[in-house]
Formats: sequence, C-alpha cells, structure tokens
Amino acid sequence: MFEAAPVRGELVRLSDTWQEITRRRTYPPAVRRLLGEMTAAAALLTANLKFNGALVMQIHGDGPVRMLVVECHSDLSLRATAKLADDVEIADDATLAELVNANGQGRFAITLDPQDKLPGQQPYQGVVPLSGRQGPLPDMSAVLEHYMLTSEQLDTRLWLAADGNVASGMLLQRLPTYGGKSMTGTDGSVIGETGQPLAPGVSAQDLDTWERVCHLGGTLQTEELLEVPPETLLRRLFWEETQQAGVRLFEPRQPHFNCSCSRIKVGAMLRMLGEEEVASVLAERNQVDVNCEFCGQHYAFDAVDCAHLFTEKPVSQTVKAASNLHH
Repeated sequence: MFEAAPVRGELVRLSDTWQEITRRRTYPPAVRRLLGEMTAAAALLTANLKFNGALVMQIHGDGPVRMLVVECHSDLSLRATAKLADDVEIADDATLAELVNANGQGRFAITLDPQDKLPGQQPYQGVVPLSGRQGPLPDMSAVLEHYMLTSEQLDTRLWLAADGNVASGMLLQRLPTYGGKSMTGTDGSVIGETGQPLAPGVSAQDLDTWERVCHLGGTLQTEELLEVPPETLLRRLFWEETQQAGVRLFEPRQPHFNCSCSRIKVGAMLRMLGEEEVASVLAERNQVDVNCEFCGQHYAFDAVDCAHLFTEKPVSQTVKAASNLHH
C-alpha cells in the first residue's frame, strides 16, 4: 500500500502451483502462456476480495481456443483448464485475438460465487467483450484493465507473464478516495488510506503517485516478471517511493493447486444429465467414463453404480468441475 495516495499493489509469482497445473495437461505454448497469465491474474484479483468463496475467470472464444477457465478460492487454491477446437494448429506467437477472438465474438467473464450463500442469493457475474473503444484488446492485461474499469469503475494496471515454469504478475490499483478530503489524527498528523499516519511533510492526496508508480511499472520487462522474486522487484521498481513516502508491506500469502472434483460431484452431474441420457451411454459403452478437465482424474460408473445414482436420495451439490463425458 502506497502511503502517499490511495494506491495499492500486488505481486504474485507462481512456480510449483503453475507447474502442477501444466503437468496435468499439455497445451501449445501460446495457449499455455495465455492460461498462465489468467492464472496469475486470478490470484491477484482474489487476494483483493473480502469474501469466502471462489472467483471464476472465463474466456469463451470463437477462434482455435474455445474456452479458458481459471478458478481461485479465497484461500488462494487454484485450478485452470483450456478447451481447444479439434484438429487445430496454433503458432507459438499467436496473439490473443488469433486465439480467442478471431471473429470478434469472444467474451470475458468473472464470476464471484460465495461459499455460504444467503437464501435466494445468486453468484455475481460481469461480462465484457474482448474489444474496447479502440478495437480488439491486444493482451490479457488489457482485457482485465478494461473489465475493471467498465465493471468495477476502478483504475487498474496489470503486467502479466507466463512460460512453462512460472506464471507471474503485478497489479496496481487506484482506490476510491475519502471524498477528496484530507484526514488528520488527533495529534495533527495526516492519516493515509491505511489508517496510519503518513511520513512528515507528505500530502494526504499526492496526485502524482498514481501516474508515477504506473510509469515505473511500465519499465517492467517480461524476463523480470518470470525470473526475479517479488521482493526484489518491489525494491527495484519502487525504491524511491519506499524511501520518501513509505510503502506498507503485508504478510505474503501462499497460492497452491487444488482441484475440488470428487466422485460425489460427478455423480450429481450425471443425475443432472438424467436417467435416459446415462442409460444411452451405458447401452453403448457398458460404463460411463468422466474425466475432470482440470486435474485429469478419471471416474468410471458401471451399470450398478448408475442404478444407485437414480435410486439413492440425491445429494445437494453444486457441480463446478468442467468434465468430459465420453460417449
């Protein structure tokens, strides 16, 4: 948190978590890069939220990539997957537009799904096209900046990068001010956005801070995001801010991979498909095979298992796992 103005920042570097995701599925380099950038961004946005639940980030594409999904829970557990069209060749340097917005029909959505819903409460979802006023958005950072400005009315800048080993990102965000008014403590000191006194001589509303830190962020190179630890990046980029006005640091949090699929949830999904549909698969294959698209876990249901599904008392479950039903 920058003490001189209502500006906050976050840095994330996913190594083990990202490698655990990519170990389970093989994607072309361009798709892996885009999915990694989304995964880093999901961690950054989730860390800002003050609720118990999941943030689900989705791109529905009209190019060779039909769908990308990243799910991040409030404990920063992550999982991600991508679905490609059949028999497509994707260049290593394919752009966002070429991957998911070839005909201008791609859409980006963020869903906030509280874990403990109130009666009648529905998940919140915001959807924006993959184009802005100036035309198609060039990269994932621009998509998210456009989303945050149009859906949340928050000025946000993001820098994202990913390769086969690391997914990383930095977020800067200008927060709403307190009505443009300075606040002073009982001792006459100026109080910053964190509720703590600012350094002597620092204005409560340093209007240059946002532009200055964004300019510094703009000097960040992709190689630095992928190779340099967040603590070192922070010192390199904002050393002067730290020395003059102060940058308040918070305890780091640890993202991790976790897939919430289970046999119970897959069974609930089969119930939703209906007994007739499941029976038709059984008649053709003698069992129903379901693979979790996130972690690759395989679930098999034979005729006896399926009979139990439709004779037992249904278990109330919300099924969120993206699954592949093999007919």
